[in-house]
Amino acid sequence: MIVFNLLVVQRGDMPVARRTDAVLFLIALVWGSSYLAAKAATVALPVATVLFARYAISALACGALVTSRRRARRWTRAEVRAGSLLGVTQAAVLALETYGVAGTSAAHAGLIISLTIVLTPLLDRTAGSRGLPWTFFAAAGMCVLAVGLLTSSSGLHALRLGDVLVLAAAVVRAGHVALVGRLTVRRPMDALHLTTVQTVVGAALFLAPALTHLTDLARSSVTTWSQLAYLALFCSVFAFLAQTWAVQRTSASRASLLLGTEPIWAVAIGISLGGERLTVWASLGAVLMVAGTYWGQAIERTHRVTTTAEPVDEYRTCPTPAPTSV
Repeated sequence: MIVFNLLVVQRGDMPVARRTDAVLFLIALVWGSSYLAAKAATVALPVATVLFARYAISALACGALVTSRRRARRWTRAEVRAGSLLGVTQAAVLALETYGVAGTSAAHAGLIISLTIVLTPLLDRTAGSRGLPWTFFAAAGMCVLAVGLLTSSSGLHALRLGDVLVLAAAVVRAGHVALVGRLTVRRPMDALHLTTVQTVVGAALFLAPALTHLTDLARSSVTTWSQLAYLALFCSVFAFLAQTWAVQRTSASRASLLLGTEPIWAVAIGISLGGERLTVWASLGAVLMVAGTYWGQAIERTHRVTTTAEPVDEYRTCPTPAPTSV
């Protein structure tokens, strides 16, 4: 939270627009780095234990934030119901992502998961009933081709299990984002309450699978605990709160554009810090993936604006407003 405070509290240091852009870039950077952090953590601990620790730390942090509020806000049944359901779908996303990144490279995972941006509009029915234009499906096809190229080494070959799991995570994550839209549209809910419920549900779901390895968790090295804390406090709690703050101070289109740099950061960090590399085929796939997701996002945003009678929250097609990145 120190980084967030430095960026947003000292209002006199830079214009509001520049501060907002800086926060959005920081969120994208944090989310992009989460894949490498998760991959490193799963080397030391089983995936289920990593997920439980991440959720438990996040739940404790959210609980502390709720209790620290000067004016306590009343919890509603709608928040608890929605948060519980979203907690289950979110846990499914994180499980697939984390098991997936354990079996593939952080760079590949960060790029493949960006398919969520073009998959979400196919599942989202909160705005407009007219079908998407053919150009959107052309962009989606470009992304599918990119996935095939990303799985190449010395040539094209079958998807690895890790790639398949991350691809499944992108599909489930798109459904999760669409569900967020259905449950929260025109139903004002406290964002922190929703996140708190989701993290508690996630911690409960992964407790049983992690029970046999809690001793290993307690004996983990400082490095492993640092990775877990980073995933929980920065990639989940901080990113969500900062995202909420930033999107209220800029346009949905600009937020989408800046947050859409997440896969670029994932590749950059995976290569520079994780020692990973991209082949010529995979590099071409990375370019196609970024181009396809940006193109598809722009087409879908324009489609919403031109086919709905009232302004629509375009941000719903961006990364979900709860912590879902690995």
